[in-house]
Amino acid sequence: FFGAMLMPATLSLLRNIFLDPRQRRIAIAVWAGGFSGGAALGPIVGGFLLNHFWWGSVFLMAVPVLVPLLVLGPLLVPESRDPRPGPVDVPSVVLAMLAMAPVVYGIKALTASGELFDGLLSTAFGVLFGVLFARRQAVLEHPMLDLGLFRHPGFTGGVTVNVLGNVGLMGFLFMLTQYLQLVVGLDPMTAGLTMVPGLALTVLSGFAAVRAVRRLAARTVIVAGMAVSATGFLVVALADPAAGPLVVLGGFCLVGAGIGLAETLSNDLILAAAPPRKAGAASAISETGYEVGAVLGTAVLGGLLTAFYQRHLELPAALDPGAAAAAHETLGAAVEVADGAGALGPAVQEAAFAAFTAGMHWTAVVMTGLVVVAALTVARVLRTAPR
Repeated sequence: FFGAMLMPATLSLLRNIFLDPRQRRIAIAVWAGGFSGGAALGPIVGGFLLNHFWWGSVFLMAVPVLVPLLVLGPLLVPESRDPRPGPVDVPSVVLAMLAMAPVVYGIKALTASGELFDGLLSTAFGVLFGVLFARRQAVLEHPMLDLGLFRHPGFTGGVTVNVLGNVGLMGFLFMLTQYLQLVVGLDPMTAGLTMVPGLALTVLSGFAAVRAVRRLAARTVIVAGMAVSATGFLVVALADPAAGPLVVLGGFCLVGAGIGLAETLSNDLILAAAPPRKAGAASAISETGYEVGAVLGTAVLGGLLTAFYQRHLELPAALDPGAAAAAHETLGAAVEVADGAGALGPAVQEAAFAAFTAGMHWTAVVMTGLVVVAALTVARVLRTAPR
């Protein structure tokens, strides 16, 4: 809850501290680098703690960072606020939650469980409340979400990139962590280390975007970044199942590099489109795009991966029906079943690994198409965005 309050505040501060566009882009690249750097360090430090201490120790990771922030933040960070913020509209908060939660549940029900009626009903329920939320924002004097910002093509295009970019990145991380630990057999810390090159490329490509936009239109760089991400998914989609983890990690590097190019500039477009007094609102929408993308990436791609896994799983006929049902749920459950299946264990494990790898390839096919469509959409939306 409080993390969700913290992130938009950091981005809105950049809008009001760095008034020069070039400085602001560099600051956003550093900010995004911290985002990706945290994603890289989290699995490594968390893996180290899991290998050496009890599982609850991972929840203490943030404390050494947050304690200095509590002391130094008030001393070093200048104040920035909307001079006319207006009251908090509690019904808008409730409507937003009633819109998002049923959509995520509906996607999971449709893809992972195959519950067509429940999935469609839940999704329709969420869409209905999403419409009510939008209608309420249009009539409020102080809306929680200023819909007027979306009239600016740079703002709309930037938010679209944030949502779809995080769908791809978080969905890939969801696949990759399971693949490295359960299929390849790496421990949590080693799996985290193998992801560092891809996340490092995400950071470096953000700084490359700052240099590239001095000569090229932001639209060109953003679309190029999304094309690189689509190529990364295509590498995984076309890879031989026996090719091993290096091909998958190569695809992850391309996805990370493309998203780093696109999202540094998308955040700059979002902040540049908003007046300084609306920096907090614009940053909140940008950050919400990140989080919605992360949730949908895990829900959509995770659901697709599970559905493809279940469809391709062919277990030995002699396996106990209860154990077979458990193995069909997830790859992790199948590994546990294999450990207790005696002589059938190797066959169960091989079938589960083959099904998961096939599911990962088909999910990458879907994601390739989604990113290509997203790139074309963003190119159209940003055609009038300033150079």
